[in-house]
Amino acid sequence: MEAVLWIVLGIALAIAEAFTATLLIIFFGVGAFAAAGAAALGAPFLLQAIVFVVVSGLSVATLRPIVKRHARPAIETGETPFGVEAIEGTQATVLEEIDGEHGMVKIDGEHWQARSFDGHEKYLPGERVRVIKVDGGTVIVWRDDLPNI
Repeated sequence: MEAVLWIVLGIALAIAEAFTATLLIIFFGVGAFAAAGAAALGAPFLLQAIVFVVVSGLSVATLRPIVKRHARPAIETGETPFGVEAIEGTQATVLEEIDGEHGMVKIDGEHWQARSFDGHEKYLPGERVRVIKVDGGTVIVWRDDLPNI
């Protein structure tokens, strides 16, 4: 019965990881599955808890740095960025006036909600701006002082 409880805990932790981007909770799920294995072999609860703590700790200490190292943005790794990463740094044309609250730009034929980087600058339709970063479905822009890259 204890093995089932550890398995349920492991599954719950794996599901919880799906709702976060931390890559931390999943390692506690790994520890729960290891404790379930100990319980299935007939280990007492104290030993199961020790297995959970040790395996979780070792997973966080050894596997998380490896995963984080390989999850770097494409710009850091020298690879060609794609998706949202590819939009950062590109030029856009203002379609609707942009301020700190709202606005609209056109990037490679696509329309994006936009707002100014500092919240005070305003950009008028027809102006060229540079995408500084992407925040969900909104691009954060600044005046385009850079040559076309």
